[in-house]
Amino acid sequence: MTDAPWAWSRSATGEQLNRALADLLHAQGHLTDTRWREALLATPRHLFAPATGWLTPDHSGGAGHRIDQAANPNNWWTAVYSDGSIVTQRQDGHAAADAPAGTPTSSLSAPLAVVDFLQLLELRAHDRVLEIGTGTGWTSALIAHLVGAQNVTTIEVDDQIAAQAADNLKMAGSAPRLIIGNGSKGYAEGAPYDRIHATCAVAEIPYAWVEQTRPGGIIVTPWQPTIQRGWKLRLTVQGATAYGRLHGHCGYMMLRDQRATVRWNAHNADRADTTTTRLDPRSIDHAGSAFALAATARVPKLGMFRASGDNGSFSLLLCEIGHPNGAWAACDYEPGKDDFDVTQYGDRRLWNELEDAFGWWIGQGSPTEDRFGLLISSQDQRLWLDQPSHLV
Repeated sequence: MTDAPWAWSRSATGEQLNRALADLLHAQGHLTDTRWREALLATPRHLFAPATGWLTPDHSGGAGHRIDQAANPNNWWTAVYSDGSIVTQRQDGHAAADAPAGTPTSSLSAPLAVVDFLQLLELRAHDRVLEIGTGTGWTSALIAHLVGAQNVTTIEVDDQIAAQAADNLKMAGSAPRLIIGNGSKGYAEGAPYDRIHATCAVAEIPYAWVEQTRPGGIIVTPWQPTIQRGWKLRLTVQGATAYGRLHGHCGYMMLRDQRATVRWNAHNADRADTTTTRLDPRSIDHAGSAFALAATARVPKLGMFRASGDNGSFSLLLCEIGHPNGAWAACDYEPGKDDFDVTQYGDRRLWNELEDAFGWWIGQGSPTEDRFGLLISSQDQRLWLDQPSHLV
């Protein structure tokens, strides 16, 4: 799904555009639960869209652009009912949301991503739901349509975003409980919850979410342990643990508590060690996201970058997420060489860890992503292969 497949005109209404979007999502096989179609129709996206913002197409690969309802209503309506996210805040409010630069810190999520996550919740009538990350309020209003606003608690860390969401929800005639607070702590006062739905990514699942979910309850969240890719994660709570599988890729903004600096910094290069390896670093690069997933368990907090040269050379650059002055490594491929230089510095030998992880993954038969899952306990979170008892 790319841009909206219709031309906006002054005769078109928000209701018509909303229905066309729901029809398209259904026709493409994404919107399979008729209850969510009804929720979409009853909760028009334009009621939660900013007058100005920055549209980022989610799947077309096209360039983003500024939208302005007053200056160009045609473009604004098309953007609102396309499969793109609309940036509503940058740099935690310290940069203009409709500017082309600055880290996005809040947005109106793309419809396809929203539908995918909401359907994973498998909501039932009267389920009590906690949403982490109110944003514009759109997803909490959609959830409230299915279970009743009195059963929905949504928590937002930013008071300005929360204030705008409250206005949006009022305009839409929806009134879930809106709390300003730290989503990583959940909201114990409203527990236990049947479902927890996060609209921001986490690298580590906050255990408070597990504690506040009743046995058999479901947690759905973007899980993003690496800088390259995230996954849709669905967990089922059983006692003091939660376990579940991955359901495809996604990319979301990180929970503020879990933002981390990721920078390859070859500091103290004069004190680094240089060895060689027979493993071509391109083999790791070409292994793709399935190996990247395995590496999150075997090489925790690994940041990985790629650099290509004009003569066919290639470098894999490794660093520690959250430690800009921590360990680093580089493995350099040069055409025609039998062995490749490995340079490393720090308490960890990141290349050695990554090479061992690659050997483990190959030894397991190069398992694909659908064979992995996650187990959460009060002590840690562990990746598993094929079944929760087979921890990585």
